[in-house]
Amino acid sequence: MLNEKTIAFIGSGAMGEAMIKGLLRQGLVEPTQIVASGPRAERGQELFERYGVPTTTDNVEAATGADVVVLSIKPQVLCTVLEEIAGSVSPHALVLSIVAGAKMGTIQRMLEVPAVVRVMPNTPAQIGMGISVWTATAATTEQQRGQALAILQALGEEVFVGDEGYLDMATAVSGTGPAYAFLLMEAMVDAGVHLGFSRHVAERLVIETLRGSVEYARQSKRHLATLRNQVTSPGGTSAEALYHLEKGGLRTVLSRAIWAAYQRSQSLGGQAQEGGKDAQGPCGESVRDNASGPASGSM
Repeated sequence: MLNEKTIAFIGSGAMGEAMIKGLLRQGLVEPTQIVASGPRAERGQELFERYGVPTTTDNVEAATGADVVVLSIKPQVLCTVLEEIAGSVSPHALVLSIVAGAKMGTIQRMLEVPAVVRVMPNTPAQIGMGISVWTATAATTEQQRGQALAILQALGEEVFVGDEGYLDMATAVSGTGPAYAFLLMEAMVDAGVHLGFSRHVAERLVIETLRGSVEYARQSKRHLATLRNQVTSPGGTSAEALYHLEKGGLRTVLSRAIWAAYQRSQSLGGQAQEGGKDAQGPCGESVRDNASGPASGSM
């Protein structure tokens, strides 16, 4: 799908690098098929030395003539960058956005490009173990969807959804999810140190415990509550620990945190409502005018 295609990465941060690394690791493209842009020349030099890909500090130069344009920038600079590269992106190009909250309609309107894919990847993509939730505009061709799929599979697993609304949900659950896991791990390590382990030993115990638990859950395919019950003997240590976790409101706090992340993702895209009125989108457009129509497919 990506043979002889040129791919421009507008933004060359950690996730952009993860995508470049994945594409090259899978042998889907040659380094010369990629160009990465970013504001720091020294960052571009790092990428060139690591992967041999051409780099530039000029977004317009990177976008011009590219078959696939990947938007891997911060939400706060989205509008500025879209205004900058507008007119330089081919109307036949595929635009793939991993910008949190950025609506496909906004990208279509500002770049005048019909084929847009919106993706929410997550941090484990940097080692090829991520999961990406994605959708596409109705104008995206089957070939372009195949190109997007090839890119995302280089990062790990992927889930296609038919409604763009699921992307804000994915941002809160899987996109932000690694932060929840890291916080839990940090708390467990600190508790282990408090008990008397060295930090090195506590980190090893926690990391291996969670890694093994995740893999066991994946292979067993049983309900998570069933797995939890298996290690919770009546009156035992697990039962005592879980009692205090439930008493402390772990489920409620986590649920509220995910809901807050979901609301924040919506607000980044201009979907938050105040006083019963639709808010404006991030680039000044009306949210009502920011719809690209339903994408085909389902959750």
